[in-house]
Amino acid sequence: MKTHRVIIVGGGPAGSTCGGRLHRAGVDCLILDQFVFPRPKTCAGWITPRVLEDLNIDPDVYPHGLSRYHSLQIYFKGFPFRRPGKQYAVRREEFDAWLLERSGTPVETHRVRQIIQNKQGFELDGKYRADILVGAGGTHCPVYHQFFKGVLPRTGGKIAALEEELKHPWEDGQPRLWFFENELPGYSWYLPKADGWINLGVGGDQAVMKERGRDIRNYWDHLINKLIRKGWAPRRTYQPEGYVYHLRGKEDHVCRDSVYLVGDAAGLATRDMGEGIGPAVASGLRAADSILTGEPYSLEGLEKFSLLPGWLGRLV
Repeated sequence: MKTHRVIIVGGGPAGSTCGGRLHRAGVDCLILDQFVFPRPKTCAGWITPRVLEDLNIDPDVYPHGLSRYHSLQIYFKGFPFRRPGKQYAVRREEFDAWLLERSGTPVETHRVRQIIQNKQGFELDGKYRADILVGAGGTHCPVYHQFFKGVLPRTGGKIAALEEELKHPWEDGQPRLWFFENELPGYSWYLPKADGWINLGVGGDQAVMKERGRDIRNYWDHLINKLIRKGWAPRRTYQPEGYVYHLRGKEDHVCRDSVYLVGDAAGLATRDMGEGIGPAVASGLRAADSILTGEPYSLEGLEKFSLLPGWLGRLV
């Protein structure tokens, strides 16, 4: 049985960030992920300057496509306004693989199915043993379901989303967001990316849609028809990918008995935009610092909103 001080389940931004900090500090850690990287990952890939700062990434030397935006064009129930501010977007297939390799953390391809806690620590599928366990496997992370779901559940709302990424020429490179259009309890988006890619998507409160008897596919069709009419998307057969994730709740139950949760496994996406990469990176760093120092792992002060100024987003 392979034994490590720390095993991180999940190699996305939360897991690789946590692993990278631990690895650089000389901690014996291993990342397990069920997929081989680079792996397909449909995602808007929106990142803020704070993410680049936390990861110590110079945007001028990032080796893959990095979209740079100076503003967001937002439509609130049809009323347009522009929100200035520097933002970025990446293709997750490239970004996640690069982050994982950059972390220097040993990685093995393995899908975790069974976790047993005993006096020796944690045993995973009879193949791995660790003193400390970090759950970074997203919404369906087995670490969350084993140690938190029944006793310390996520408290944030659940978002259902559909999105697709494809190549299509764009002109002005302006990202556009439509909030509450067609009675959507959320927003839809058009996000042009580097190298001729665009990401199209729609996400909304799953409970509200169910209560109204609306299917998210209806909102997706509305978005695609609009984009085709405007010439922003091609006429073709679309095959969007669907997924569900949790927004940041009121309480932060992210650590118990040498088990840590980071990123979407903890349900940390911002409450207004559902932006998950920033909270994933920040929580991965905080979990690693807690493991290194023995200080409590806390999310206090971590921004809960994307569109509010940083200090206000932390207070609300």
